[in-house]
Amino acid sequence: MDQRRTTNILLLVIVIPLVFYLLKILSFIFIPLIFSMFIALLFLPLMRWLGKKRVPKPLSIVIVVLLIIGGLKIGAELIQISSREILNSETDFFVKAEEKFDNLLVTAQETFGFQIENKREFMKEFIHKEDISVTIEFVRKFVTMILMTAFFVVLWLAESINIQKVINSTILKQKHTSVKAFIKIEKDLITFIKVKFLVSLATGIGTGLACLFFDVSFPIFWGLFAFIINFVQMVGSIITVVLLSAFAFIELDPTSTLFFFIVSITGVQVLFGSILEPIFMGKSFSLNVITVLVMLMLWGYIWGVPGLIMSIPITVFLKIMLEQFPNTKVVANLLSGKH
Repeated sequence: MDQRRTTNILLLVIVIPLVFYLLKILSFIFIPLIFSMFIALLFLPLMRWLGKKRVPKPLSIVIVVLLIIGGLKIGAELIQISSREILNSETDFFVKAEEKFDNLLVTAQETFGFQIENKREFMKEFIHKEDISVTIEFVRKFVTMILMTAFFVVLWLAESINIQKVINSTILKQKHTSVKAFIKIEKDLITFIKVKFLVSLATGIGTGLACLFFDVSFPIFWGLFAFIINFVQMVGSIITVVLLSAFAFIELDPTSTLFFFIVSITGVQVLFGSILEPIFMGKSFSLNVITVLVMLMLWGYIWGVPGLIMSIPITVFLKIMLEQFPNTKVVANLLSGKH
């Protein structure tokens, strides 16, 4: 028995790094596949409701796809509005930014005793023109990812790929257990996505209103930015506060106004992200802070930005799977912070 256990542990040590390596190498398949699964899970209750109303499945899929397209259309409109806000702005932000940069440069030269003869040459050391081929390659990959995600969403909704059957045939091997696990996965992930969307929306609105109240330029852009980046757990809030504070430092004089603005946007992040979000998620859904940070780093390394966004749903999925086996229940409790 001891030899068998040792062999299983060694196999596990070999298999786990191999799995993560394959996930990284085949990211162009797994990212849209996993992302589309979460999207499909969100719309499965609607699909069931339409089925009860005897709406044909092809028509139900068309309705869901139209709803998704409508959501993307709204997002595109908001991006266009924020872009026009920046391009048509008559603000002297860029003049102020250059003045602030010059002042900081002079202070740095006086403090550290170095001289910069040509400011433009100095700026070129930090700002490089990207080759147009890199941009084209990024756009090509992004469009490909969107199309693959849409394709997989249709497959999930049409049940050509059945999540419950996949779990039953690959992991749990017991129909009753797999159905129970699937129901919990669906319930928890739908709760997470709904709460995260609403909290991110409230965070974006709060950030935009703070910019508007303190007369900081581009409130629509910053509100949209805060909404999107908030989907990255924990890190997104920090990024918003740091970037927006740096932006406000250029626009606002370093007085109490700047201080209260930073306090306001920090308060918005703390209120929605650290207080209301955990309350709405519920205690059963909670994850250990260390687990969240480790999973953010792990999936961020494997899949980049998409990995950062999907790290928490993936962790929830893994936690629920681990809870189904007595031997791994301890690991699931560690992930959720239970003792």
